[in-house]
Amino acid sequence: MNHQGTKTMETARLLLRRFTVGDARSFFQNVTSDPEVNRYLTWPLHENVEDTQKILSEWTERYANPERYCWAIVLKEVEEVIGTIAAPTVKNRTGAVEVTYCIGSRWWGQGIVPEALQVVMQYLFEEVQVNRIEAGFDANNPNSGRVMEKVGMQKEGILRQAGKNNQGLFDLVFYSILKDDWITLQRG
Repeated sequence: MNHQGTKTMETARLLLRRFTVGDARSFFQNVTSDPEVNRYLTWPLHENVEDTQKILSEWTERYANPERYCWAIVLKEVEEVIGTIAAPTVKNRTGAVEVTYCIGSRWWGQGIVPEALQVVMQYLFEEVQVNRIEAGFDANNPNSGRVMEKVGMQKEGILRQAGKNNQGLFDLVFYSILKDDWITLQRG
């Protein structure tokens, strides 16, 4: 793989860029303090903006590593961070990455995450040269699976009680897309 780290990318509605600690207020207001979002996450609900500053401080330090892929999702219309999309797990041996994402519940159902995931997939396949992108979600959160289906990912299976989030153990539904699959979809 050709690791290049988190680079800035744009879509019609979105700016995907590195987080800064200065994003703490909007990220807290829109995501980390949102109980609906945090039901399916592994980090605890943030009680105050300082909790969010702490996590963003940790995340921004990791940008020095070119294998670190973590974007703030900024909705251009409001110029605020409304979510995140990342590839926190990199498997160099097999040329694979695992992607994760979340956005504030106010923006659910508007096609924002598929839009962000599509541009991230393009970057990872074309520039980073990954062979496989995979993702998993809590079986109780089927909307996350619909995001994966919209960008061409295929269901691989269910790993029973293989994940743990803020609700406890859950069945992990796993999806993936290979570079060859993605190329075929692009040709259309």
